[in-house]
Amino acid sequence: MQRTRIMYIENKTAGAPGMAVIGRVTFSKAGKTLQYNGMTFQSEKSARAAKVKANYMDVDSGDYYWIYGPRKDQKDRLGGGNQGVTVDADVAAEYAALIAG
Repeated sequence: MQRTRIMYIENKTAGAPGMAVIGRVTFSKAGKTLQYNGMTFQSEKSARAAKVKANYMDVDSGDYYWIYGPRKDQKDRLGGGNQGVTVDADVAAEYAALIAG
């Protein structure tokens, strides 16, 4: 059985705060890639990724993403706050319990 976890996922390709969602990712068996909503992400440590403050890259599109566990204080965006962040319906109850507790 593959491991899953609720994560904060933000598109950082443009550098500024981008589309962001809290959703469930699936880890590969080796843990080197993540999958979310049909996208596959691999860890990225290039200079370009560092410049846009990204830690993963979509292997198909080449877009950069910031992906990590959601914060209990809901200040998930790198500049703070959670404005414009959507929560997938299938994780809404679990996420609500996480930030409440």
